[in-house]
Formats: sequence, C-alpha cells, structure tokens
Amino acid sequence: MENINIRFGKHLRELRKERELTQEELAEISGLDYKYIQRLEGKKPSSPTLNSLEKIAKAFNIRLSKLLKFN
Repeated sequence: MENINIRFGKHLRELRKERELTQEELAEISGLDYKYIQRLEGKKPSSPTLNSLEKIAKAFNIRLSKLLKFN
C-alpha cells in the first residue's frame, strides 16, 4: 500500500490537471509557494498542513472533505 502522502500527491495532481492548472497557477490561486505544491506532488512528498489543505480546497472551490477523499 502506498504512503498516504504519495496517494494525496497523486490526487492533488489529478484535481489540478482536471482544472487545467499548472503548479504555478495553483500556487498563485492558493497563496502557497510553487515549490511547496511541487513537493506535495513529488516522489517524496512532504505532509501537508491543515492550513495548506484548506487553502488548496478553497483554490479548487471544493470542500476540504472532497480534497481528502482519495483512494
């Protein structure tokens, strides 16, 4: 079973691509650093903070629970 951070990173990438956003655009919309978005989607992702998760959910205009609903 994959690490939860890796699974979240894949989910984040899918959501971002569905909305046709680059990592840079998501970073700008969410108010997060581009490198942070890059790390979250990377091969060795860091754990996102609750504050960051909330900013990403707002950027996608979805509930936090939907952002966290992934396999």
